[in-house]
Amino acid sequence: MNSYKIITINGSHFSDLPGFYDEISSVLMKDTDWKIGTLDGFDDILYGGFGVFESGGKIEIRWKESQKSKEDLGLESTRNFYQNKIRQGKPFNIQLMQQKLENLLSGKGQTLFEILIEIIESHKNITLILE
Repeated sequence: MNSYKIITINGSHFSDLPGFYDEISSVLMKDTDWKIGTLDGFDDILYGGFGVFESGGKIEIRWKESQKSKEDLGLESTRNFYQNKIRQGKPFNIQLMQQKLENLLSGKGQTLFEILIEIIESHKNITLILE
């Protein structure tokens, strides 16, 4: 039986991507010892089946203080995110990260906030409400 769940994340609880992962882990993965630590990992848990909702279950994510998150996960933190990946090198695709950074700086790329929104909205069983 698919049930409908409302999940609330609060932008006042974090100010960077690791903080977002901690917040989303605490609401989606409570009662498990698994923590989200990557964008791919975030996407994976949104398929459900472990954590707080069943695979294919309908959920609504309410993102409180989303305007704060939009600023916190905006241009500066996204630039730092790509620069860190470029500095680390393998296993990251340096050319891809460089291209994403150049796109970002030229106004064509997505911020981390926009990437997170896109990941959430790619899941048809999830409704996102920015508050």
